[in-house]
Amino acid sequence: MQVRRLEITGAFEFTPKAFPDDRGLFVAPFQEKAFTEATGHPMTLAQTNHSVSARDVIRGVHFADTPPGQAKYVYCPQGALLDVVVDIRVGSPTFGQWEAVRLDSTEYRALYVAEGLGHAFLALTDNTVMTYLCSTGYNPSGEHGINPMDPDLGLPWDTERSGPAILSEKDRRAPTLAEAAESGLLPDFNTCLAHYESLRTER
Repeated sequence: MQVRRLEITGAFEFTPKAFPDDRGLFVAPFQEKAFTEATGHPMTLAQTNHSVSARDVIRGVHFADTPPGQAKYVYCPQGALLDVVVDIRVGSPTFGQWEAVRLDSTEYRALYVAEGLGHAFLALTDNTVMTYLCSTGYNPSGEHGINPMDPDLGLPWDTERSGPAILSEKDRRAPTLAEAAESGLLPDFNTCLAHYESLRTER
């Protein structure tokens, strides 16, 4: 398993080794030992999610109140998508910045998005499947969104889409990053760091 720490604190890329043969292919997109060595703590698994998206569907930017927040370990078992991590933690040195990673069913690359970070993706093919390993269960009152088309964020959708963006009404009506910050909706960077440290000390 190859591991790459992204520039945004709390985000990691994992690339497993695939084993193709005449029967098909075997790959392990999540490996606890590699994950724990990279992050300093094990992955708590409370829920798995599965989404199927048509080409040009954008989901996100989603995040949860932190703590407890919801960390996500995501990969694409079918199709291809552009996965985006957005630093929405007030006080972070990379606040408002984002990083994009292609996830697909060729390399089975995975992305870990720590609590307090924003997460979004664009489906690049029809019937694109996203698998999520989530550290906490669904909590509708604590889950929020930032508009993925916020021009100040400048997320890289335009160069990757084949047609008009397809968004849910909830994502389309979500506030911009500036509006969310003004309303006090966003996570605090130091609070998130303290939460990450607590995960390491609980090992």
